[in-house]
Amino acid sequence: RATLLLSRCLLKMVKGNIIVPEDILSFCCNGLQGSTSARRAREPEEQEEAPGAMASPLAAQNPTEVQMSQLVLPCHTNHRGELSTGQLLKWMDTAACLSAERHAGCPCVTASMDDIYFEHTISVGQVVNIKAKVNRAFNSSMEVGIQVSYEDLCSGKHCSICKAYATFVAQGPLGSKVRLEPLTPQTEEEKIEYSIAAERRRMRLVHKDTLKDLLTSSSQETERETRDGSAAVPAERTRVESVELVLPPHANHQGNTFGGQIMAWMENVATIAASRLCHAHPTLRAIEMFHFRGPSQVGDRLVLKAIVNNAFKNRWVLGWGDPLPTSPRRSAPSSLLSGSMEVGVCAEAYGQEMSISRRHINSAFMTFVVLDQEGHPRTLPMLAPEPGDGERRYREASARKKIRLDRKYVVSCKQTEVPLSVPWDQSNKVYLSYNNVSALKMLVAKANWTLAREKEKVRMYTLEEDRFLSFRIEMSVRVAAGRAFSLLSNLRRRHEWDSHYVSAELVQKVDDDDMIYHVVSQKLRNENKPQDFVILASRRKPCSKGDPYVVAFRSVTLPTHPARAEFTRGETLCSGFCIWPESEEMSKVAYYNQAMPGYLNYVTTNVAGLSSDICSTFEACEKFLLKNKEDLISRLQDF
Repeated sequence: RATLLLSRCLLKMVKGNIIVPEDILSFCCNGLQGSTSARRAREPEEQEEAPGAMASPLAAQNPTEVQMSQLVLPCHTNHRGELSTGQLLKWMDTAACLSAERHAGCPCVTASMDDIYFEHTISVGQVVNIKAKVNRAFNSSMEVGIQVSYEDLCSGKHCSICKAYATFVAQGPLGSKVRLEPLTPQTEEEKIEYSIAAERRRMRLVHKDTLKDLLTSSSQETERETRDGSAAVPAERTRVESVELVLPPHANHQGNTFGGQIMAWMENVATIAASRLCHAHPTLRAIEMFHFRGPSQVGDRLVLKAIVNNAFKNRWVLGWGDPLPTSPRRSAPSSLLSGSMEVGVCAEAYGQEMSISRRHINSAFMTFVVLDQEGHPRTLPMLAPEPGDGERRYREASARKKIRLDRKYVVSCKQTEVPLSVPWDQSNKVYLSYNNVSALKMLVAKANWTLAREKEKVRMYTLEEDRFLSFRIEMSVRVAAGRAFSLLSNLRRRHEWDSHYVSAELVQKVDDDDMIYHVVSQKLRNENKPQDFVILASRRKPCSKGDPYVVAFRSVTLPTHPARAEFTRGETLCSGFCIWPESEEMSKVAYYNQAMPGYLNYVTTNVAGLSSDICSTFEACEKFLLKNKEDLISRLQDF
């Protein structure tokens, strides 16, 4: 009753513009108990936690991280009650854009998206959880990593849906580019993503050339047998064209159409085209890496075109979410997406004036499957491509299928799931090189290295993991980092300082940064013949300040160099050098090796101090670098 009377009095005082003391306000807001208990003054930066809210450890969270949770409602789903992939793409793009803008401090637009593989469908009533954060900022662009999972509120089950990498460009006034501040990774996971982001960027830049090279080397009769038979469906019957008007809800605060919205519209027409081939309801399984060619704005008309490019034979049946074969000795399947079809879709824009020339906004290639009741891909009707451009699209679709398999099998797999000696060919050279360098960078970024030995300037560290024992040996040398990089990346000179190497023959120069060598080493203990290796050597100069020079090694197989009776064929999973500049004339050189079983005894003997062979070899490496740092002939040789 006392509180009620005081509240009425307070109301009259407020109406009369009478200043109310703070202790009376506290009494009215907190009751009698609140008025008698001492309260600590809240600091300006403190915020009161909402009742029932979970405390969030902001100090430990990446400042660019954005988390989004969306409850899947009937309006978000298709006829099967499953979340529309187009709607999911919109949510993913929005979360990634918000993350990019947190770092840039200005509006950002979607530039590209890497391959996306959808592992599961999401049903109505489930929750989609999306986490996006900037992995690395370059000059005016940045890579944003996106993780998508679903949560079943009834069972509490969580399941991963997909992982994607998007590139965003920061835009200033009038569309000018903005120079971005560098990002400093904190956790081990962030350091790994930061380091590998540079390699993913390199792979994006050569994506077109990879397809062109494969088409040049492939036969004109690619998959012609799939066209035989009178039941083939003419590709023209699958053609779809639709138009959308860009309205304010479809655009950001600058009036540019959201990339996710464009992808949602493209997914819609692609689904219709796929349905016209199979006369069923298809499921989107994968989206090829794509790039936005230019922006579209509010008021634009977007013309969306789609057509089925190729329908692939049922060669390798994978259930929904089934893993790829992981045995190191088992060959890759001949077709990743059995009973699948590729749909090509493009978006063009024009204004109200209906100009003759339309602006090309985006092109994408989407892979669909039709699932039976058990979740396995069904066999699809054969496709008869149109003469001319249809034939070209048919062949390109087969080439892209090969590239998708390489990327999925070599790039996207966990390091332990990649066969040791992957067959090398022209079509997968980019992805093997990526895997080679990224594996070494992942090893470098590990946090639990332990100092095992120290001998004068040489320090030896070990890293114990479930399946591997890795070692790192490092020292500082009075040689410029670039010079050390040039000398150590030339395997033909390795025998000059490493007594384990007998010879290294250059088998193939892939490009300026990748070489394949046939290496012969000394006999191991308990072996009556020397070992030989076929090694891919990939080298990378620093992408930005603070990055090391990298020389990575891994085993590959070549038809021209099979295992021979006079050698024991050896394999290396991950090894190489990282070189950090310390000054103009000083550098830190570190060698990493993920020891294979046949090499473990040698490593553990050195770690235990029963041998100094590794340290002595590294000391010989220092002498080699010092002796040759002014050698003009060597300076001109990269390999």
